[in-house]
Amino acid sequence: MVTPEQVKSYIEQGLECEAVKVAGDGQHFEAVIVSAAFRGKNKVQQHQIVYRALGDRMREEIHALSMQTHTPEEWAAR
Repeated sequence: MVTPEQVKSYIEQGLECEAVKVAGDGQHFEAVIVSAAFRGKNKVQQHQIVYRALGDRMREEIHALSMQTHTPEEWAAR
């Protein structure tokens, strides 16, 4: 069973992030991801970047991932 820490590590390995927080129960996960790679991208494009970073793990290990994506500027303004 995949842990939230593993999902966090997978995201960080595939995407340069300023911050990543992941919670979940082994099948369903929620993530907050802050990355400069999201600048100039809409939310769908940002989520696609994360899915690409996770690759086949999204089909094989992670059954559901809900995410909030932010640029560093959006995150700082919160």
